[in-house]
Amino acid sequence: MRTAPTILHLDMDAFFASVEQASKPSLRGKAVVVGGLGPRGVVATASYEARVFGVHSAMPMGQARRLAPNAAYLVPRFGLYKAISERVMELLRALSPLVEPLSLDEAFVDLEAGGVAWDEESARLVGTRLRADIRAVTGLTGSVGLAASKMLAKIASEQAKPDGLVVIEPGTERAMLGPMSVRTLPGVGPATGDHLRRAGITTVEEIVEAGEDELVRLLGKAHGHGLYAMALARDDRPVVAEREAKSVSVEDTYDVDIHDRVRVGLEVQRLADRCVRRLRGAGLSGRTIVLKVRRYDFSTLTRSETLRGPTDDPGVIGEAAARLLDSVDTTGGVRLLGVGVSGLADYTQEDLFAQAAGERAVAEGPVEEHAVAQAEEQPSRAERRWPAGHDVRHAEFGHGWVQGSGLGRVTVRFETPGSAPGRVRTFRVDDPALEPADPLPLVLRRPEEPGDGAVGPVGPVGPVGPVGLVGPVSTPSGDASEDHVVCSSESASLPNS
Repeated sequence: MRTAPTILHLDMDAFFASVEQASKPSLRGKAVVVGGLGPRGVVATASYEARVFGVHSAMPMGQARRLAPNAAYLVPRFGLYKAISERVMELLRALSPLVEPLSLDEAFVDLEAGGVAWDEESARLVGTRLRADIRAVTGLTGSVGLAASKMLAKIASEQAKPDGLVVIEPGTERAMLGPMSVRTLPGVGPATGDHLRRAGITTVEEIVEAGEDELVRLLGKAHGHGLYAMALARDDRPVVAEREAKSVSVEDTYDVDIHDRVRVGLEVQRLADRCVRRLRGAGLSGRTIVLKVRRYDFSTLTRSETLRGPTDDPGVIGEAAARLLDSVDTTGGVRLLGVGVSGLADYTQEDLFAQAAGERAVAEGPVEEHAVAQAEEQPSRAERRWPAGHDVRHAEFGHGWVQGSGLGRVTVRFETPGSAPGRVRTFRVDDPALEPADPLPLVLRRPEEPGDGAVGPVGPVGPVGPVGLVGPVSTPSGDASEDHVVCSSESASLPNS
C-alpha cells in the first residue's frame, strides 16, 4: 500500500445546477433544482443555495418544491453536461493514464502513475493547478481530495466541498476516520448503518473496537472483513482506467399510470429503440435482453431472455422485449418501464441480423412505410414542448432560455452567460419567431482553437480570461432522459422570476 497522498479524487460542485447558474446570469446565487419536473420526478442535482432548504439529489421533486417553493426548477440538458464533462476528463487524462471516471462529474486519478506527483507537496501542487485549470476551461469549480487510497481521497474531496482542496497526510488516517459516522465508509448504506446502530456501532472507531469477528457475525464474511479493513484505513483498490460496462439500459417513469396494454407495448418498443441507440453509440452489442416493469402498487418485475449470440439489431431486441412483456401482467397500471441489454460484447452475431430480417421480411417496403409514419408523427409547432431551462432563440430578441410554459404560453428570459440578467417575455407556444436553440459556451474559446466561428461569452466565475470551453452543443430534442438520471417528464414549472 502506498504512503504518499498521490490518489486524487475530483468531484465537481453541484455540477448540473452549477452549469445552469453559469449559463443563466439571473440564477447565480439563487436556489436551482435540476431534475424531472413531473409529479413523479426526482432531483438530479440541487445548488448549494437550494441545499440550505434541505433539498438534495434523489429526493422526490414534489418534496423539493415544498421545501424550496421559490427555487428555479429546470429540466436537465445532458448534451451540455456531457460536453463540459469531456473537457474536465481531458484535463485529468493529461495528468495520468490512470483515470477512473465514476460519473459525468466525478473521477479518481493515480498521479504517481502519471509521474506528476510522488509526495505530499507535489500532489498538493497538482491539485491546486487542476482546480485552476478547471475554472479556466469551464468557468466552474471542483473539489479535490488527495490521499494514499481511493476511499480516503473520496472522503477528502467531500470534506473539501465546495471549491476546496483537502490532503490527508500519511499517518493521520486513523485519527481522522475514528469519530466519523459509519456511513462515511464505502458500502455502508441506510440498511447496513441501521443494522450497525442497533448493535451499538455508530462511528468508525466503534467498528475497530468491536473487532473483525463481531463485524463478520453481524454482516457476513465478505462484508465484515471488508468493512473492518476500511475502518483501519486499509484500501488497496487500484485506479482502473477503463471500467467495463456491464449493461446498457434506459427507463422512463410516467406521471400517470399507463393502463392501455397497446400503449405499454408501444412504450416498450420506444425504449428498446433508445437502448439500441445507446448500445451502438458505445460500439457494443449484447446477448441478454432485460425488461423492467414497475406496477401501480410499486412492485417491480424483471424478465430476461438470452439470445444465441450478441446483437445490436433493433428488430431482434425489440421483438425480444415484446416477448418478455407478454409474460408480465400489467393489469392495474404501469408507472415505470425499462429495457436493457447485458452480456455485452464488441462484436455482433451475424446470423441474428438474418433472423431479424427474415422475420420482418418484405424487403424495403415496410421500412419505407415506417420512415414515412415517423415523419408524419413529428410534432407540429403548436404541439412542441418547451422544457424549463432549455435554450431558445427568438428572431427579434435573440438567445434565451425557457423559464416556464403552460396554457398555450411559453415564458422566456433573454440572457447569455456573459450578459447581465435579462428581460422576461411571454409568447404563444406556436410563435413562428421562437425556435429551440443549442446551448451557448460558458467560456470564450482561445483565438487559435478550431471551432465553428461561434464565440461565446466569458464565464461567470472569477477572472477566467479568454480561454475555451466548447462551442454550441447540440442536445437531443424531445427526450431528455436519453441518459437516464431523472424521469422523463419535461412539463415546465410556471414562470419563476
